[in-house]
Amino acid sequence: MIELVARAAAASPERVAVLTHTSSLTYAALLERSRSVAAALRAAGVERFGVVDVEAEVVLPLLAGASLAGAEACVYPPSEAAEIGALAERFEHRVLVSDRDDLAGLAASDAVEVVPTGGWLDGEFGAIAPARNISEGETFPNSAIAPVGQPDELPASRPHLVLTTGTTGLPRGVRHDWSRLVRGVERIAPVDDEQRWLLAYGLHQFAGLQIVQHVMAAAATLVAPAPRRPIEGLAAMRALGVTHASATPTYWRFLLAQLRSDGGPVPALRQVTLGGEAVPEPLLGQLRETFPDARISQIYAASEFGSSGSMRDARAGLSVDVLERGDDAPVDMKVVDGELWVRSRTGMLGYYGDPPVDPDAWRPTGDLVEIVGDRVEFRGRSSEIINVGGVKVHPLPVEERVGAVPGVDVARVWGRPNRLTGSIVALEVVAAPGADHEQLRAAIKEACADLPAAARPRSIAFVDQIATLGSKIIRRET
Repeated sequence: MIELVARAAAASPERVAVLTHTSSLTYAALLERSRSVAAALRAAGVERFGVVDVEAEVVLPLLAGASLAGAEACVYPPSEAAEIGALAERFEHRVLVSDRDDLAGLAASDAVEVVPTGGWLDGEFGAIAPARNISEGETFPNSAIAPVGQPDELPASRPHLVLTTGTTGLPRGVRHDWSRLVRGVERIAPVDDEQRWLLAYGLHQFAGLQIVQHVMAAAATLVAPAPRRPIEGLAAMRALGVTHASATPTYWRFLLAQLRSDGGPVPALRQVTLGGEAVPEPLLGQLRETFPDARISQIYAASEFGSSGSMRDARAGLSVDVLERGDDAPVDMKVVDGELWVRSRTGMLGYYGDPPVDPDAWRPTGDLVEIVGDRVEFRGRSSEIINVGGVKVHPLPVEERVGAVPGVDVARVWGRPNRLTGSIVALEVVAAPGADHEQLRAAIKEACADLPAAARPRSIAFVDQIATLGSKIIRRET
C-alpha cells in the first residue's frame, strides 16, 4: 500500500488523492500522514490494531502507515459500540484507532485501548494516550515520536486483515499480506488524464480495498462520500465530477431507481463497473441505456482470492476463456461439480485463528455456475440454496425473473421456514414509485408461472427497502 502512495506522490504530489463534499487530501499530504502513522506504530510497539472510522482521508493513511511499519491493520464495519467490542474480542484487538465517543466504555474496561486518530495522522503525538506494546505488555511515552521516511526495503511481513461481509453468517477474518495484494495492480501506471473514482464500498470490504489500490496505482482521485449509500453516491457523481464508478449490482439497481425518481441530470460516467454479486443481463441493458458513453465492466473477486480480472463485453457471466488460463496465470479457474474453484497468487494466507494454508492452492468459491455456450453463468451461492420439499431452488434466477418485471425496482428472494416443505420461496419487492401493488403482484405471478412449482414465490411482500449488507442482498431470513 505505501509503495502505491509513494509512487503517486512522486508522480503527482499536488493531485487530490481523496475528495469529499467538504475536504480534500493531496498525495503529498497522504504520504506525509502515512509516514507519521508508521512512526507512531513503531514507537508505541503496536503490531496489530483495529480501525473504527469510515472517512477515507483517515483510513487510508492508517492502512498505508501500517504497511510501512509492518503492523496489521483491520478496518471494522460501521457498527454499534457493543458490536465493535465483540469484534475486538473475537479478533483479539487490544488497540482500536477511533475518534468515536461511544467507545469510551470499551476503553474503561481495560480490554481495549482506544487511540484518537488525530495525533497519528498529523504528528501531534503528545495528545495520544500511551499505546500498549502487545508483545511485551509495556507502554511507551509518545513525546519523542518523530515522522520517519520510507525505508530502502519494506518489512518482510506486511500483514493486513480483511473481514468478510457476513451476508451468510458471522464475518471471518481473512489474512493477507500487502506484498501479495499489490500484485493485482502492478500493471496499472499513473494516468495523465483526471480520473475520479467513486468509493461506493466500505473500506472494511475487500472490494473497497481493491478500488483504493486501483486509484492509488493510477494516481487518480478517490471520491469518498459517507455514508456509502446510492443516494449519496449519486449526489457525489453530480457534484464532484465522478468519471468512474464501481459498485455491486444491488447498489446500481438502487441508484438507477433514484435517477428515475428524482428526474435529475444523469452523470457523465466514462466507466461503470459491477462486482460483488452475480450480474443479471437486464441490469446491464439498463446501465448501457442510462450511461451510453460509459464502458461497462464486470469484476469477479472475493476477500479470499482477490480479483480474477474484468469482463468488458457487457455480457452477464464470465467468458469460458477464464478456464483456460493455465498453471502460470496469476489467477486460474476451474469448475468442479457445478462450483467455481479458484487458484490465486494474490489471494489470502488463511483465515484468522485457523492454521496457515497454501496461499497458491485451489479453493472452492461457493459460487454455483453452469457453462452455457461461451459463458460461465452464475446460478447462485451454495449457502443460499432453498430446500423446498427436497427440491433445491436457487434464489438468483427467481430474482432475475422478478427484477425484469416493469414496475419492480429491486427484488429479494430467500427461504422462509415451512412446516410441510421445510422451506418455501419468499419474495420481497421494492416497487417503483406509483406502481399499483396488486397489478404488480399479478404480473410477478405471471412472470414466474413457467418456473418449476418449487421455485415459484409463495409469499410476496412489498417493502420500502431490501435487507442488504455491504450493498449486497441478504438472501436469508433476517
